Amino acid sequence: MVQVLRTPAEFKAWRKNQTGNVGFVPTMGALHSGHEELLKNARRENQVVVLSIFVNPTQFNDPKDFEKYPLTWDQDLKIAETNKVDAIFYPRYPDMYPDEYRYKVSENSYSQLLDGAHRPGHFDGVLSVVMKLFNVVAPDKAYFGEKDFQQLTLIKGMVDAFFMDVEIVPVATVRENDGLAKSSRNLLLTPEDRQKAPIIYKTITTAKTSEEAAKALTAAGFAVDYVTDVHGRRFVAARLGAVRLIDNVQI
Repeated sequence: MVQVLRTPAEFKAWRKNQTGNVGFVPTMGALHSGHEELLKNARRENQVVVLSIFVNPTQFNDPKDFEKYPLTWDQDLKIAETNKVDAIFYPRYPDMYPDEYRYKVSENSYSQLLDGAHRPGHFDGVLSVVMKLFNVVAPDKAYFGEKDFQQLTLIKGMVDAFFMDVEIVPVATVRENDGLAKSSRNLLLTPEDRQKAPIIYKTITTAKTSEEAAKALTAAGFAVDYVTDVHGRRFVAARLGAVRLIDNVQI
């Protein structure tokens, strides 16, 4: 039976009684097989597995995006049970932000590029909530997908900068059979847009340059935020209708 703990105090009391390594998978819910891959890695490498589910409002630069984020608690609970999760930390906003977000964690270089250039304040919200979650959960290892590669890099950097005692474990992007990177936002795509979405992966893996990829996506009907090659990876963010999709591949 999965323990569901709602407040930091409840979780910390439970955590004191745990022995062995704790593996942690922080999420915003709407779990899919990409999250399951993180949980499987955590289960394989640790004695205790913790999942958090918290749709973090401070990382949404668009309030409408926050409001329509998919909530699938019953399905999430089943996935947690199937993957032998020991505890779910499922807090409310007042418990996570008793200060009303007066205090935050900021990075002033890499977070300004790529997604950060298009989503002001997004990574402040991500880093702040992840630090809070690490302080509550006190994990030995935490698992993050490479689909959000910029996020993964920034969290690794934060852990190093603040001498935090947690190992960040990257997990390869999980894809649908047609190449589309697994994402909770895929649930928001119309059937027509879902058919079109795999063009992103096909384009970024076959185009010779990022400029060529951007032109091809625009021609296919995507509203392209960016296609950029940085440090041997190609990053993309593009919209289909109201849904913003991101991906990256090694080049």
